[in-house]
Amino acid sequence: MIAVGANLFSPDGASPPQTCERALRAVAALAGLSKPVRSRWYGSAPVPPSGQPRYVNAVVRLEGTLPPEALLAALQEIEHEAGRLRSIPDAARILDLDIIDMGGQVRAAPDPVLPHPRAHTRGFVLYPMRDVAPGWVHPTLRTHVQTLIDALPYQDIGPN
Repeated sequence: MIAVGANLFSPDGASPPQTCERALRAVAALAGLSKPVRSRWYGSAPVPPSGQPRYVNAVVRLEGTLPPEALLAALQEIEHEAGRLRSIPDAARILDLDIIDMGGQVRAAPDPVLPHPRAHTRGFVLYPMRDVAPGWVHPTLRTHVQTLIDALPYQDIGPN
């Protein structure tokens, strides 16, 4: 499962939702991936709180055979093509694509770390994940997605 988010216009003037839709089409076209299922779109305040614009977020569930390193490289290339510049952590961004889970794999190194190390604390990941994988259980915490959502502190997130 891949989380997608954005809160800045791209260099060509595409809005965050337009950039995310383009990215999802690019992800779905990657060799070795199939059967994309996208959550509904959510709007969320930045985490941690800041003066940034709100984000648009979704999660896409796919099937495939790509190894984690190859998928990460492909996602980073899609981000780069969209105009993403990597700066400080938690900065506003044109596009963010994160691998959240790959079939329950657990790995601490090399990148990507699986499952995503902060996914269980982020409503902007968990709410859309519940849309596409309502039975998902966190591979290391062994906790159901709804239980993780119920344990979240308040986060400003809702359907977009």
